[in-house]
Amino acid sequence: MIRINEIRLSLDEDESLLKSKAAKVLKINEKYIDSYTIYKKSVDARKKDDVHFTYSVDVIISLDENQITQKCKSSKVQLVKPYKYEMPENKRVSNFRPVVVGFGPAGMFAGLILAQAGLKPIILERGKDVDTRQKDVNKFWKTRELNEESNVQFGEGGAGTFSDGKLTTGIKSPYIKKVLEELYEAGAPEEILYSSKPHIGTDRLTVVVKNIRKKIESLGGEVRLECKLEKIIKANGFVHGITYSKNGEFYDMECDSVIMAIGHSARDTVEMMYNMGVEIIQKPFSVGARIEHPQRLINEAQYGRFASHPKLGAADYKLACHGLHERGAYTFCMCPGGTVVAAASEKEGVIVNGMSSLARDGENANSALLVGIEPKDFPSDHPLAGIYYQREIEHSAYVLAGSNYSAPAQLVGDFLNGIESKELGNVKPTCPTGVTLTNLDECLPQRVCATMKSAIVEMDKKLKGFNLYDAVLTAPETRSSSSVRILRDEFMQCNIRGVYPCGEGAGYAGGIVSAAVDGIKCAHAVLDDEH
Repeated sequence: MIRINEIRLSLDEDESLLKSKAAKVLKINEKYIDSYTIYKKSVDARKKDDVHFTYSVDVIISLDENQITQKCKSSKVQLVKPYKYEMPENKRVSNFRPVVVGFGPAGMFAGLILAQAGLKPIILERGKDVDTRQKDVNKFWKTRELNEESNVQFGEGGAGTFSDGKLTTGIKSPYIKKVLEELYEAGAPEEILYSSKPHIGTDRLTVVVKNIRKKIESLGGEVRLECKLEKIIKANGFVHGITYSKNGEFYDMECDSVIMAIGHSARDTVEMMYNMGVEIIQKPFSVGARIEHPQRLINEAQYGRFASHPKLGAADYKLACHGLHERGAYTFCMCPGGTVVAAASEKEGVIVNGMSSLARDGENANSALLVGIEPKDFPSDHPLAGIYYQREIEHSAYVLAGSNYSAPAQLVGDFLNGIESKELGNVKPTCPTGVTLTNLDECLPQRVCATMKSAIVEMDKKLKGFNLYDAVLTAPETRSSSSVRILRDEFMQCNIRGVYPCGEGAGYAGGIVSAAVDGIKCAHAVLDDEH
């Protein structure tokens, strides 16, 4: 197969022209191209007067590929092999079924691989099925009655279900393609296979999550919902079983392999593991707020006169800078045409996140604006000090906003000037539990606020309008990543043999795709364990 990079199409050209453009690069008649597929598609908006699409295209030809690639003498052309996921050899001799704890991206893909390998895994998820979970979340947003076991963080699909469904990742792994192919097969839009910035959308994610569960079950696996892990049973340094609860009843299960894909918000589970001697260390995390702008402003800043072109849709951005004392600030999980999400999972704590539908057709754009927090900033050297610090910030925000799950908010202009906001401007906040206008200096750490203020000014130089006075900051965003790392060795196991810390909650991932890839890697480790 031949891959041709940097094929350009204007916004008004049709993708059917890719075949003839590919033939031109290869210097052959297009009749010799048997088939072609888009490998990558991206928007090139570096020059605002020349916004266009750039493609990489894989072609199969009826001629000698080596001869043609040598003849065309183009740096844009390369020979590639089609990707095909290969299941590792199953070396297990155990008669026990492997257990996966958690059914977010890491747990889903760990369970899927184990099911495809014929091991019939048992997957425990403390929350409810995705449809019932959606009802519980909507009830919380409407009545502010929080269900601590069924919310934005806990339930089928994990925290990623209430997000933009963003599939961009900074990791390099051959398993990324496997993840995207499985998501597409489960109902995600086809463009995730080739878009440079793929996303599913929270509305489509619910369908995808259910279909992956059904696939696991069709292969003999079990997904046991509303089942919370209570205890890991160990002896002589090895796992021998687990205890889980359902509807107030406790059950013991004998097993010798447990993948702990618990997510970044299962703090009680992390504490249980720490108390039984699992090695856990502090890990840097980030704190900040969601910043909301009119989506129209972002479109114009990114696409100039092309901002309203129907092929472009809602523009996004990704910004980073060094603020005061070289403390980093960056935007994260930007949601074009999206909403801010009230994402609490514990009583008397406020957390915000962001989400978008597949269409990304909301009036506002929102993104996390985050500042890195290092272990040296934690209140103590206790391994779980980061968790306690997050909880302290979340509770402070809860109290500041009125102790009713409303979120504290402030206009960007007032934030920069250090004054309490009294009334909204032209940007209407989207947080579904409502906002309380205040001064965010009273709930976010001082060094975080100082760095955010510096960053907003710097980021406006890169994205015109970022420091819009009426833009709204809603706080706090504290759950962008885990504040602990559960240590594991080269066999992916912690100091209890047979226990595999996995994904974002264990400190080894930072998004849907990286968590899913880590789930695959842990499943492979289980297959490779000869016991």
